[in-house]
Amino acid sequence: MKSIGYLSIGILFGIVMFKSGAASWFRIYEMFHFQSFHMFGIIGSALLIGTLFVQTAKRKKWKDISGNLLLFPDKVKGWKRYLFGGIVFGLGWALGGSCPGPLFALLGAGFFPVIVVILGALLGTWFYGLIKNKLPH
Repeated sequence: MKSIGYLSIGILFGIVMFKSGAASWFRIYEMFHFQSFHMFGIIGSALLIGTLFVQTAKRKKWKDISGNLLLFPDKVKGWKRYLFGGIVFGLGWALGGSCPGPLFALLGAGFFPVIVVILGALLGTWFYGLIKNKLPH
């Protein structure tokens, strides 16, 4: 039953991503060329909502559906890991023409060539899992 809830939330998220234009290659292109505020508005609102959610959950000591306290561990200090990860993520975003989240929304909307990008993302994730222990974290 829990899986149906997750699936429903995922479908709703995909519909919102697609309808808002966040899955549009043209909107992403406009964002990276600073020609439109649209994507910055979407990303900014997501950042604001996420920040408010996390701060409220920390202060009110919210619990998950199993009754466990929601924990938000601190991030590891340092900038190199985030710089390198951001570059790899950005290159994948640029090559695929989409952030990983909207890929499945595009697939659901019938843009079947995006399957190649999804397979590339999965292959990259699998490869990272293979070499993760050899990387300087």
